[in-house]
Amino acid sequence: MNIYQHFREDEQSFIDQVVDWILQVENQYAPYLTNFLNPRQLFIVQSVIGQYDTIQYQTFGGYEGAEQQRVLIYPPYYEPTPADFEITLFEINYPTKFAELSHGQIMGTVLGTGISRGNLGDILTDGERWQFFIDMTMKEFVLMNVDRVGRVNVHLEEQPLENLVKITDKWEMEEIVVSSLRIDVVLARALNLSRNRAKSLINDQKVKVNWVEAERPDVDVEEYDILSIRGFGRVKIGPQLGTTRKDNLVLEIGIIDRNT
Repeated sequence: MNIYQHFREDEQSFIDQVVDWILQVENQYAPYLTNFLNPRQLFIVQSVIGQYDTIQYQTFGGYEGAEQQRVLIYPPYYEPTPADFEITLFEINYPTKFAELSHGQIMGTVLGTGISRGNLGDILTDGERWQFFIDMTMKEFVLMNVDRVGRVNVHLEEQPLENLVKITDKWEMEEIVVSSLRIDVVLARALNLSRNRAKSLINDQKVKVNWVEAERPDVDVEEYDILSIRGFGRVKIGPQLGTTRKDNLVLEIGIIDRNT
């Protein structure tokens, strides 16, 4: 398939999976719902589905602008509803006056039950209240297995999707100039670090690309990649906006200062 040439080699298996989903919809003439996908995976899905005239899709992650979203792939006759995405919203009740929670703690706790990353959607906070989205089929399992986050006793309470907290952690968008798309170059510029410091973070296994540990500092980042840097937060890769007179790249990025 020619679409391979537009993506990383390690993304080919995911492309094959997307094609299988599409063929299943075509053959069974019935919708198919994916797990929660990260922004890079969503970009790949949209790119592959764009090659097929007879298939449609919608994405939803529980609220407008969600980072992790499920994709409903369906034939033209089908009319999707929000219920088709099978998403449950949990609020974490905990003693707010005596304890603090973090994004990393909550993710570690939920994934520590044994569910996959694809079953967990966004984790949200207004600075005190914490909520997260989960695949509806995992609801009872998570309820039975999550009663602590770190050392804090918690109680999960299901909420309707419209009871979402007012989100405080939003992407701050900016433009940077880089000599290449190598991950160490982009990280150094985005976080105002030296190139050696950026390399050390990668070599010390403190950097993840789309929630997978970055193994080398010389790999290129791609549009819609999410870089998670322990102790620094996250960087979202946006589009290339052009080049400078010296042929450096102008890149749009988003930054969330969050302890990951």
